[in-house]
Amino acid sequence: MMIEPREARYQWGQAVVALEDLLNDGSHPEHAPDAVIVETGSEGRIVQIGHHESSNQPVYMVEFGERVVGCMEEEIMLLAELHEMIDEARGASSRPAVQGSVAP
Repeated sequence: MMIEPREARYQWGQAVVALEDLLNDGSHPEHAPDAVIVETGSEGRIVQIGHHESSNQPVYMVEFGERVVGCMEEEIMLLAELHEMIDEARGASSRPAVQGSVAP
């Protein structure tokens, strides 16, 4: 029986934020093993989505500045979702309007 690949939660092109420090697993030889290559809170954009066969999980290739890093879903969050959580915690009316936009 073949197991269907788990559906990816996020899509190509979406803006995300790192939920934890992302460490070098050896795929970035210019950095020491286990060195922090992306810090918690760094913003990036999904540029490709793959699949990790043995764990049946999507793997997101995320561009953080000039570095592309493979991320699992639990390591990233949509930037828009983070902003929504912040708005809810503060109360939506306390967030300042961005220039060129209309405050909610």
